[in-house]
Amino acid sequence: MLSQLSGIPISKDSISWLLTPERFRHELLSRIKNAKNNIYLSALYLEDDEAGREIFDALLAAKSNNPKIDIKVFVDFHRARRGLIGQKGDSGNYFMYRSKNAVADHPIEILGTPIKTKEFLGVLHLKGFVIDDAVIFSGSSLNNIYLHVGDRYRFDRYHVIESPELAASMRNYMLHELSEDDAVVALGDKDNDKIPSKQQIRNFKVKLSQARYEYSGTKNGTRITPLVGLGRKKNVLNKTVIDLVKESSESLFICTPYFNPPYALSRALIKHLRQGKQVDIVVGDKTANDFFIPEEKDFTTIGAVPYIYEQSLRKFVKRQQWAIDKGLLRIHLWKHETNSFHLKGISADNQNYLITGSNLNPRAWSLDLENGLLIQDPEQVWKEQFSHEKTHIIQHTTQLYHYSQIESLKDYPVAVKKILTRIKRLRADFFLRRIL
Repeated sequence: MLSQLSGIPISKDSISWLLTPERFRHELLSRIKNAKNNIYLSALYLEDDEAGREIFDALLAAKSNNPKIDIKVFVDFHRARRGLIGQKGDSGNYFMYRSKNAVADHPIEILGTPIKTKEFLGVLHLKGFVIDDAVIFSGSSLNNIYLHVGDRYRFDRYHVIESPELAASMRNYMLHELSEDDAVVALGDKDNDKIPSKQQIRNFKVKLSQARYEYSGTKNGTRITPLVGLGRKKNVLNKTVIDLVKESSESLFICTPYFNPPYALSRALIKHLRQGKQVDIVVGDKTANDFFIPEEKDFTTIGAVPYIYEQSLRKFVKRQQWAIDKGLLRIHLWKHETNSFHLKGISADNQNYLITGSNLNPRAWSLDLENGLLIQDPEQVWKEQFSHEKTHIIQHTTQLYHYSQIESLKDYPVAVKKILTRIKRLRADFFLRRIL
């Protein structure tokens, strides 16, 4: 039970909300510039674009100004060694890491972390930017759209937690569980062309499925609990998500960019509604999905993904229309111009808050390495701040009142209809649901 989950004590002024990707970018660059002892960054990728190079250059400058500072950047091994989807040739981000390190007086460590033997089987989705005694937590990766360099942005959540104990716990996990493992590769070293063996990656996966954040905690007062999990068995992050839903006595506020909840979470939400309790779900419109392709552009197969998620949402809403009619279920579709939506997390009863990089879908539930921070606030000292964040999140949303407001297969472009019809005919829905 959540009340028995220990956490690191934190005070009211320990947490701050950044709210926008611009503020997140400026805060991250400022913290890197002023770091004294260590910088540990973990994201799915550090892109070879303007924003990614700006972050990399800031890290090199910090290392040059203070050669003793410990800098480590963790990215997914497979993602770093390929280009963007649809890009031809060997064009991975690791070329940028190597070229910049090659001319630097003090190179930095970029550590490729393989969670599974193939990218589609699971990736490093561990989040957190740990700089000295602070943690900047966001689901963002590091590139132009996440950091709003250019015209478009990808909307996420951004929190700063000032806590030496939390920072040490997350940093030690990355140091001991990730960087010291034989499967992890130094991608910034031009002389290192190592490809970890399948056995090394399997051993690494087994170790990570059992690893936890270590800290000295308390079961009383305002506290924050770092959670990490890989795989469906004994996954403390997944269990905490279900406990948040089951133990909520009044209301839930859930954000997910891709609506495709695992069966366990879907069942818990339906039971919550049947008990007469409220649920708000904020989800991205299909046009706010990373993979959405406008009709005026050339369509590729990957462009069907947003429509698959939309049909999952339509199916859920249709079955729970009764709860919408009673005012128990409120679905908020986010759409803001051509920008995209990437928010994740759960708020329960205005006193328990999960901030996480997990998409709360079957892939996150069983394939990827995921983490999150559970904030327990029995005294509701942060109620006003989280309420302000909710208002900020839903300002670009439209509330659904009936499932018919969501398009069906017959409304889709011809190319999308063909793909979804083929998927249905081949009965591939179950497989796709597991990996999307």
